[in-house]
Amino acid sequence: MKTIQSNFFSKKILLSIFLVFLSLSFTSCAKKITFQSSSIVPAARGQVSIKKDNNKNYLIKVKIDNLAEVKRLESSKNAYVVWIETDESIVKNVGQIKSDTKFMSSKLKASFETVTAFKPSKIFITAEDNADAQYPGSEVILETKKF
Repeated sequence: MKTIQSNFFSKKILLSIFLVFLSLSFTSCAKKITFQSSSIVPAARGQVSIKKDNNKNYLIKVKIDNLAEVKRLESSKNAYVVWIETDESIVKNVGQIKSDTKFMSSKLKASFETVTAFKPSKIFITAEDNADAQYPGSEVILETKKF
């Protein structure tokens, strides 16, 4: 009789733990958005992950494959800049992203991570002369749809 009761309570505890983990995984899910294809760097592919943290800020992670070095672009710029656009049409420079070639690697990879208080509704990357540009130039390398 004791083994039946202990098995019952063990199963109940395990089920409770599983439900807690399951509910936590749904509340902390990040939104993942894929960049649209680029006409300037057609091989570039990437995605953005956005997650709201406990302080009501937004953690933004960008990962890109096959991003050509910015100096190799036809316009020969100096920096790739990551921008966010908000629902209020505010556009903010949130930082510079650099393509990285690793030894014996054929893929140009880039990653970027930042935190912002602004809720993004669109993310895009431009090629700029200066990484601290206040307004985006016309050469949009990658962009997401509004989300």
